[in-house]
Amino acid sequence: MDLDAVCAELREASRRLALSSSERKNAALLGVMRALDASRAEIISANAIDVPRARAAGMKESLVDRLLINDKVLDGILESLRSLAAQTDPVGEVVAGWKVPNGLEIRQVRVPLGVAAVIYESRPNVTVDAFALAYKSGNAVLLRGSSSALESNRAIVKAIKRGLAESGGETNAVALAEPASSGADSHADVDWILNAVGKIDVVLPRGGSSLIKRVVETARVPVIETGSGVCHLYLDSSGDLSMAANIACNAKVQRPGACNAIECLLVHRDRAEAFLPAVRDALAAFEPKTGRTGGVELRCDARSLAILRGEPKAASANPAAAANIAANVIPATEADWGMEFLDYVLAVKVVDSLDEAIDFINRHNTSHSETIVTESRENARAFQARVDAACVYVNASTRFTDGGEFGMGAELGISTQKLHARGPMGLTALTTTKYLIDGEGQVRP
Repeated sequence: MDLDAVCAELREASRRLALSSSERKNAALLGVMRALDASRAEIISANAIDVPRARAAGMKESLVDRLLINDKVLDGILESLRSLAAQTDPVGEVVAGWKVPNGLEIRQVRVPLGVAAVIYESRPNVTVDAFALAYKSGNAVLLRGSSSALESNRAIVKAIKRGLAESGGETNAVALAEPASSGADSHADVDWILNAVGKIDVVLPRGGSSLIKRVVETARVPVIETGSGVCHLYLDSSGDLSMAANIACNAKVQRPGACNAIECLLVHRDRAEAFLPAVRDALAAFEPKTGRTGGVELRCDARSLAILRGEPKAASANPAAAANIAANVIPATEADWGMEFLDYVLAVKVVDSLDEAIDFINRHNTSHSETIVTESRENARAFQARVDAACVYVNASTRFTDGGEFGMGAELGISTQKLHARGPMGLTALTTTKYLIDGEGQVRP
C-alpha cells in the first residue's frame, strides 16, 4: 500500500471537506448509515471470519466480545451515526471575539485539524466512530485497525465509501491501512504513520497499554493519548451496601474487556465484614457468563482474604459450589495493584480511611475513571476534588464513561492526558482554532 499516495489523497479531501456545509456532511453521514444497514449480511459474514480466527489465536473471550459484530451491534452503530448527524457542527464556532482599542476585530474560530490517523485494536465499531467523528468535524482519516479485525474493517470501509459516493460525499476522506498478516514488516505501516510529519496532523491510539506506550514513545507527529483503564470503586464508610454491590457487578462484569470496567475494589474497614461476602456471592452468580467455575476471580489483600475465605452464603447448601467460589478467592500480588486485567478478575483491598483510598487510587490508577459509593456529601466532594482522573463518579458505575452515554453520539476514545482533550473525545477533539482578524487599514506604529 502506497501510504504517501493515500495521504496525499486524504490531504486534498480534507481541504475540500473543511469547506463543506453542515448539511452536506450530515447528508453524507446518513448516506453511510443507509449503506451500512444495506451491507449487514456482508459485514456480519466478514466478522464471522475474524472471530474464529481470533479465538484460534488465543484471544480471551472478554476481548473477543469487543470484536464481535451482530445485528444488535450494528443497530448501535447506526444509531450512533444518526445521533452524530444531529449533533451541532463545531467547525466555524466562534469560541471568543473581541475588539481591541485600535479597531481590529478579532474572532477565535474552530477549524478542523486536517488529516487524522487512528490506530486501534480489535473493535470494528471504532472504524465507524472514528470515520464519522472525523468527517463531521471536517477531517480526513486514515484508519489502521488490527489484523484480528481485518475482514470486518474491509467490509465496513467498503460500505462507508459506497455510502459517501451515493450521497455525494468525499469518498477519499477515509482510507484503511491494512496490516500485514505476519512477519517482520507486520507493523511497518504503523511506523510509517508515526513518522509521517507533514502528511498526518495527529495520531490517536486506541487500545491496550502496549499499543498506547509504543505510539506515545515513538511518534514524531502530534499524539492525542487515549489511556488504558485501571479503574477503581471505593465503598465509603457510609456507602449503601446494596447499591455498591450492584454497581460493582455492573462495572466489572457487564463488559470486562472495556477500558471503563473496574479492575480494583476498595472497601472501608467498617463495611468490609458485611459487604465483601455479599459482593463475592453476587459476582459468583455470573459463573455462566464468565465461563469460569466460581465466577469472577478475586485477588485479595490480607484483610479481605481473611474475610472472603469464609463460607459463601449463597453456596452453603452446596459444598461443591462453596469450594468453587473459595478457589476463586486468592492472595493478591503487588503486580495486581494497577493491573488492567480486561477479564473476569478483580483486585480487592480493605482501607482504613477515605484518605488512604484516594492516595491508593492516585498511586495506581491510569487517570481514566473512578467511583465512590457514599452517603456523605462531604466525602463525595472530597473524592471528586482530589482523585486525579478524567471522570470521577459518585454512586454510579464507571461504565458510563463513553461518548454515547455522555450524549456525544460517538467517541474517538477516552483521553487520560491533560492537554487539548480529556475524557470522552467527541467532535471538538478533532478541531483546533485559528484567529480571524478584520481591520480597516490599521498598521502597527
